[in-house]
Amino acid sequence: MASRLGKPVRGALARVVAPVRRAAAPVAAAVSPYGWAAVVAAAACWVVGLRLTWVELLVLAVLLTVTLLAAVGFVLGRFRYTVHLDLAQHRVTVGDRAVGRLEVGNDSPRALLPSVMEVPVGVGAAAFPVPRLRRGARHEEIFTIPTRRRSVITVGPVRSVRADPLGLLRREVRLTDAEELYVHPVVKSLAGSSTGFLKDLEGRVTQDISNSDVSFHALRDYVPGDDRRHIHWKTTARTGQLMVRQFEETRRSHLAVLLSTRAEDYTSDEEFELAVSVCGSLGLQAIKEDRGVTVLVNDGSLRGGNRTRLLDDLARIELQPSRTRLVDIARVAGTTVTDASVVALVVGNGVNAADLRAASARLPQDVHVMALQCVPGAAMSRHTVAELTVLTLGSLGELPLAMRRLSDG
Repeated sequence: MASRLGKPVRGALARVVAPVRRAAAPVAAAVSPYGWAAVVAAAACWVVGLRLTWVELLVLAVLLTVTLLAAVGFVLGRFRYTVHLDLAQHRVTVGDRAVGRLEVGNDSPRALLPSVMEVPVGVGAAAFPVPRLRRGARHEEIFTIPTRRRSVITVGPVRSVRADPLGLLRREVRLTDAEELYVHPVVKSLAGSSTGFLKDLEGRVTQDISNSDVSFHALRDYVPGDDRRHIHWKTTARTGQLMVRQFEETRRSHLAVLLSTRAEDYTSDEEFELAVSVCGSLGLQAIKEDRGVTVLVNDGSLRGGNRTRLLDDLARIELQPSRTRLVDIARVAGTTVTDASVVALVVGNGVNAADLRAASARLPQDVHVMALQCVPGAAMSRHTVAELTVLTLGSLGELPLAMRRLSDG
């Protein structure tokens, strides 16, 4: 019987408590650690002061209670701001100026009290005080975003912050969505530097025989089903037997860049940044010359379809510990990028000659393989590991000259 009566009582109590809990939720969520300490101290002062009739504790309890009630007044109320967050550009290069604009407006029928707008920028946050805004008034803030390093920076969402002067309560309301700023790596133009590797007007001849292509190979007897357009009529007239042309298949130039993102392959962050810039320079030159390009990294591939997608993906990649080694990337490239005519291994100083030789051995024999080892500050040099040509680059500015020397043999 007691349990039967208890259920209706608990249900009625829950219906009464639920609205109170919903009403108190915004305040409870806004209480800071200092605020909770003040609440506990006030409650303790009330209990001990009333039980022991301790006047000093009762005075302290009153002061703490009044302070907390006053703090509640600072954070209550609706946020009626109209906020716009605009980035002048969503894609910049390392070192370029990136600017954002924050506009706060008051479209409510009454004036709004001063407040603070917070704009998260990457791992940090910028705070902008907003003065009292009359009806229809606007306030604008211009801020710069640091672009010292290649990355994807999340800007926003903008939060309106209300807090009391003592920091007991703090209420945040999200007012906009977040924006992304892509900080692309620095790249170098290789125009005129890649002749012989990326530029091949007629493609690269293979050993595969085809019935139709541009590289003539030989004549053979006609068999039913052959395209009559390939009949060689002069030889047919001379021999009295239908003869057709036979061709060697040609392959359009396709560049595959294997960029190591394994932390153990680099001795410093500067090495990796140079490697990313070298990779971007090679890929963009291939795209500019309308050649195919595939970029493989330890955990997959990047989008090499156009300039923007490639640079966006390069802005996002980071060094990370990985069990996948350069030889594993080369093995994947050998089985998936079957139309590659040139493969560039872009690595740091942590990759030794044995690793480079093992990676080169996993690639097809008819593919030209080169390695670019990025060592900031080192003198540009060229040496061979077995049949693999290895270029050591000390700076991105050396890449065009290194490619010209490589093309000249």
